[in-house]
Amino acid sequence: MWTVTRWHRKVLTLVACAAVVIGSSGAAGIVGTGPAIASPLGDAGSVVSSRPLAPQFWVPGSADATVLTYVTTDSFGDKALSTGSVFIPKGTAPRGGWPVISWAHGTSGLGDDCAPSVRGPGLPERDLPYLAKWMQQGYAIVASDYAGLGTPGLHAYLDGRTAAHNVVDMVRAGREYTASFPAAQQLSRSWAAVGQSQGGGAAIYTARYATEFGGPELDYRGAVGTGTPAYIERLVQIAGPGVPPVAITPALTAYLSYITAGLRHAHPELGIDRILTPTGRKYVSLAETRCVADFEEQLRGVSLGDYFSAPLSSLPNFAATLADYMAMPEKGFDRPFFMGHGVLDTDVPYPTTAAYAATLTANRQPVNFRTYPSDHSGTLVRSQADTIPFLERVFGK
Repeated sequence: MWTVTRWHRKVLTLVACAAVVIGSSGAAGIVGTGPAIASPLGDAGSVVSSRPLAPQFWVPGSADATVLTYVTTDSFGDKALSTGSVFIPKGTAPRGGWPVISWAHGTSGLGDDCAPSVRGPGLPERDLPYLAKWMQQGYAIVASDYAGLGTPGLHAYLDGRTAAHNVVDMVRAGREYTASFPAAQQLSRSWAAVGQSQGGGAAIYTARYATEFGGPELDYRGAVGTGTPAYIERLVQIAGPGVPPVAITPALTAYLSYITAGLRHAHPELGIDRILTPTGRKYVSLAETRCVADFEEQLRGVSLGDYFSAPLSSLPNFAATLADYMAMPEKGFDRPFFMGHGVLDTDVPYPTTAAYAATLTANRQPVNFRTYPSDHSGTLVRSQADTIPFLERVFGK
């Protein structure tokens, strides 16, 4: 039986990326054969193509909204493509250009049609007014779809390091795209990461590596993460036959299905397929294509404990691999960052994130952690009373 190795997967991905490049520019790009195959892609943040964003997905108050296809890094550490949107405010930028918020979106799904630039925000009635409020404060917004959502390969859900690359490189892409604009519409090199839920994790992970990944070209100032999933790997690690022993919400089952699918893609050496039951194979495969709202409906009455024939922890090197894939960083932050969480949050359990915040504080990291008497979405909205002045301070406004 033929097995798709990491090298085979890289070749297939490069072929698909080349098709995107050829389709957008008419220029071929792959040369050579075997492991020395050359990438047709440019430097991180390079823009491959652009197209207008559908008007119904614009952040209110935007003067321009464009979807970029740009170069970034995937979960294998290889060059890859991502898409993302650039929202330019109305009016005139301050000297140096519009300060930038790189928005990291929450869970939308893993299928290509789940990308926000294709489908719009997961919760437009919540996300668009939220982003509009940032724009009213004088920020341009860039918003990665994440590598694999609408581009070759599978999106590696909750792979923090990959998401950090995608979020940072989206800032580069936005600056490159606007470099030929009048000075009043260009993007500044000063930026911050902001995210919710899955994107909250991406924003905080980005906070750890933003200076390193961005280099001297960019001026990273800080980050905001709300509903941040933390220590979730500890919950995943105990999954197995009959575990969890009680029913969990369809949303949590969807998230854990996405984690399993993303981990299976990024780390085929784990052999996750070997311990998937027919039920597990069915829903993990569905996770690769289903957007979150529809997937949750399909998961009503489905138990995650029926996915596995043996504990996930029985797979060789599973705990270390899982931690490398999705564990949140606990040290090394070089700029202030804000975390907000609702005590009534049932999508991302409050106790695990609170424990993470306590670890950050004990490690003397520059975290500002606030709790709100609200749920997952309510916290995003309510937190702006604190996060707007927080970013004003880190930008020196």
